[in-house]
Amino acid sequence: MRTLYFVRSGFAVAWAVLTVVLAETLSPGVVALLVIYPLFDVAAAVADFRSSGAARPRAPLFLNMGLSLLAAIGLAFAGSSGIPGVLRVWGLWAITAGIVQLIVAVLRHRLGGQWAMILSGGISVIAGVGFVIMAGKPNPSLTSIAGYATLGGIFFLISAIRLHQTAEHGTR
Repeated sequence: MRTLYFVRSGFAVAWAVLTVVLAETLSPGVVALLVIYPLFDVAAAVADFRSSGAARPRAPLFLNMGLSLLAAIGLAFAGSSGIPGVLRVWGLWAITAGIVQLIVAVLRHRLGGQWAMILSGGISVIAGVGFVIMAGKPNPSLTSIAGYATLGGIFFLISAIRLHQTAEHGTR
């Protein structure tokens, strides 16, 4: 799981940098970039599912895959309606995915390194509400999404490091 968390961290930060650089307007390339993020989340959930032992919760992973796939589809359509529509879809995804992340992290607390995922899930819910509110304000921007992805990447990095430390401590 720690390798997956390291990969997710690197992807999130790289994606955020690209988003900040490119996302002044909703060009087709930016819409594709927006769709790629939840699709990567689907792929990561599939990898997590395949590596999860029988004792780990699998139903929330299925739910996460479905939510992320719906988000990708929603973002593809919202991209043609403008930044407010994108922020609404992203916000709803952040809220629902954050709740699922909270559930998975709480169920996995014995593995270690999950406090960051618990915190990340809670922040995701709050940020999602913020995105939905931001969509109703004048001149909304996509840079807040990049900040959200960066913070998520940092939390995945912290969890990966903690899992690595737990594994090293357990082998001594």
